[in-house]
Order: sequence, then structure tokens, then C-alpha cells
Amino acid sequence: MTAVSGHGPWPGRERDELEAQQTVLGDLAGLPTGVAAVPFLTQLTGRGPGADALGRTAALLEELPVELGPHGWKLADHPGLDERRAEVFLREDLGALALAAHGYAGPLALEVVGPWTLAATLWSARGDRVLGDAGARRDLTLALAEGVRAHVAAVREQVPGVQPSDVVVQLAEPQLGAIHAGVLPTFSGYSRLRSVPGPDLVEGLRPVIDAVHDAGARAVVHLGGTWAGLPPVVLAGADAVGLDVGAIGWQESAWELVARAAEKGVGLWAGLPPAQVSQCAGPMLGELVRLVAEPWRRVGLAASGLDGVTLLAAPRMRLASSDEHRAELANLGRVGEALAERAAA
Repeated sequence: MTAVSGHGPWPGRERDELEAQQTVLGDLAGLPTGVAAVPFLTQLTGRGPGADALGRTAALLEELPVELGPHGWKLADHPGLDERRAEVFLREDLGALALAAHGYAGPLALEVVGPWTLAATLWSARGDRVLGDAGARRDLTLALAEGVRAHVAAVREQVPGVQPSDVVVQLAEPQLGAIHAGVLPTFSGYSRLRSVPGPDLVEGLRPVIDAVHDAGARAVVHLGGTWAGLPPVVLAGADAVGLDVGAIGWQESAWELVARAAEKGVGLWAGLPPAQVSQCAGPMLGELVRLVAEPWRRVGLAASGLDGVTLLAAPRMRLASSDEHRAELANLGRVGEALAERAAA
């Protein structure tokens, strides 16, 4: 069944967590018949550092303290105020989820930063990006794997009606293509970090994906607007791959990789841009339907397979208002309904 979900970032500040989570659960419950809802744990990033996906993920790391530095989050010698703040934000969000989802049974999505993007974004305690140190990178991956296991268990404790197989862990890996291409700058900016070959990308993803599966959950790896990392994601055992199809458009090479993944049973989570609005006709949803359906058919995939696509709003440069987010969820529900009709035709 075509489904609708989201990444997690939501507008709001302190004491808005419960309202945000209730809004997501309520709006997704009102999707058209034939479109499944995959509610997600919200992240009120307006509360500051530690409330965002990167800070939350850094705080999940087992026995690897973190803190804020001049260039962002970095590894630390011991836990401090920054890490404790991120942990408090996560507890608040889980508490809000427990209240909003009381009695809920069904799928639930959680987003964390994937191991490669985390290694490319975190700085070592006294040096460059963690990505440039193979030993530190390995420690980071194992710490994240343990943190993800604990995170899934904590969420299920708060929402007992959610079965292990209903949990979807979304691993955000928008930097995977840049890491593979070797274009990320070093701390000085005068050189680039060495390219990471495909087999190493697979080995770096696998411990975290295995941890998700060990917890009984499913793993979706989001690549954003780049498709270069799709083969390693499939080889690492992901259940689905996330792509911002609006940014990719019709690139035959990209969609051929999607087709090969689909033939192996790997699903597609399609990120869609906001719908253009016509003064006469309202949201132009047909264009969003075509962004998914036309490339799908052009690479020879059966229309019936559209029934297994999950839709979500692609991340924006700026955080949209709550009304904009709600409108996007409603629009995605209508797009999902149209895709389901094409699948059944």
C-alpha cells in the first residue's frame, strides 16, 4: 500500500513537543482510504543545538562523549552540558510521543544521521573530520549501532502498541555521494579528504543496518538528491532507499539503479518538493505524481509496484511553518492516492 511519512524536523520551541506530535499523528490518521500512514517522531529544531537530527544522533553514541565546538559537534574527552541538553530534548520528545500515541498501534518512523554522514559532520576532539581517521570512524560506527539499538528499545517502551517490525529507522546519508567522490574539504580547506571506495561504504553501513535489524526494525537509508550511493546501500542490506526524486528528475542511470534495487525487494521512499500552487486550480499535484510514476514506468518497472512506494516531503533549505507542513502531508496523501490508483489500474 502506498504510504506517507516524514523526516522529523518540525517548527516549534519549548513546550510545543506534545502539540507537534499530536498534529502529526492526527493529520496522518486522516489520509485518504488506501494510503497508509507512517507517523514519525518529531524534532523541534527551533529549541537550538541538540534538538536537531545531528545533535540527537551524537547524543545516542554509546561511550563516545560529544560537545559543541567552533565548527559544530565534535568528540569530547568527557560528557558535558551540550550532550546533556541533547539528551533532555530527546527525553522530552519521547515523553510527548508517549502521550500523543497512547493506545496507538502501527508503524512508526525514527530518523537518525547515518554513520558516514555522521563521520563527515562530526569533528575529532583535536583534529579534522572523524571521516579522515579510519580507527575513529570504526569506533563511531559501532557506538552508533549500539545507540540505535537503545533508541529503538526506548521508543517501544514509550509506545507499547508498536511492534518491533513496525519501527522504521531512517538513516540520513546525504553526504554519501560526496564521501565516495572525495570532495569534502579538510579542516583547513586547502585539500580534500580521500575518496572512500564502494566496498568500504558497504562495510561502514552494515553494522548500523544490522543493529536496526537486530532490534526487529526496518532500515531506510536516505541519500537525498544524489543517487551515487545507492548500490552500497542495497549491498549493506537496507530495506528501502530514500531519494529526493524532485532533485534527481529523469536521470536514466539513477532510475535504473532504483529498478535493480526494486527487483531485489528494496523499497523506495520518494522525497517530493512542495506542490506548486495555481491561483485557479490550487496545488498542482499532478506534477508530483509524474515525478514518481513516469520514471518508474520508463525504466520498465510494473505499475503495480507503485503501491509499495512511501512518500515524504523532501527537506527544505528553511524550516517550513506548521501550516505548510500540514498542507504538505495532506498533499502527499492525495499524491499517494493517485499512485495507488495507477498501481491498481
